[in-house]
Amino acid sequence: MPELPEIETIVRELTPALAGRLIHDVEFLSRLVLLDSAQAAIDFLRGRRMASLIRRGKFIVCRLDRGFLTFHLGMTGKLLLASGKGPYTRAVFALDSGNLRFDDIRQFGRIEWGECVPARVERLGADPLSISASEFIRQIRRHSGHIKPLLLNQTFLAGLGNIYTDEVLHKAGIHPRTRAMRLGRERCVRLHRAIVEVLSLAIEHRGSSISDYVDASGRQGSFQLLHQVYGKPGQPCPRCGTPIRRIVIAQRGTCFCPACQKY
Repeated sequence: MPELPEIETIVRELTPALAGRLIHDVEFLSRLVLLDSAQAAIDFLRGRRMASLIRRGKFIVCRLDRGFLTFHLGMTGKLLLASGKGPYTRAVFALDSGNLRFDDIRQFGRIEWGECVPARVERLGADPLSISASEFIRQIRRHSGHIKPLLLNQTFLAGLGNIYTDEVLHKAGIHPRTRAMRLGRERCVRLHRAIVEVLSLAIEHRGSSISDYVDASGRQGSFQLLHQVYGKPGQPCPRCGTPIRRIVIAQRGTCFCPACQKY
């Protein structure tokens, strides 16, 4: 699933192309992409102008001249500045200049529309790149569970997924099963710094293309070439040489270094 760096990359690319564009028409080619009826969505969106785009966690929110258009890419969704249709195209937005296409192989992605931002977007937690270290520490100390599931909890921090949680915890030297409330101030500060540094570097490299992810122009990211532990069980830790282990935490495969990452 595309995570914060991938969504940020897409938003930065789409913003200059879509800001101010008029939606002439919309075609939905799958009933699964919408939570409501296709005709109601078409009636709402046709004739609306795109004002601005923002990233909110793993969501792309487009502010219209009236209302909002929100995308969640699910596991394999793509937003492409492309004409025509592909075999996995689920929606096409015909604009006054060019087209925006939503492709999705597995069809877990969703498009939502309405006068307000969807409730599930409103419930998201703080942005990992914006939350201060002091507020991050205050929030962490309210939780007693393991640190990895907490970082994956979108109502705690919005945008981290399995890839970047593994990478962040390795950089911070924290075992994924460490209890959140047991982290001292120094380790919390180190974790906050690791989150900002890993996500910022991943954005510079336009995200991680593990399987399906591409940006709005169809280009792959390159941060997967810099992964330290994610998807590398059995390989030597780049920091100490100890074989990377894989365990399951909260039903999520988790890669970490048993020597570098301490409880």
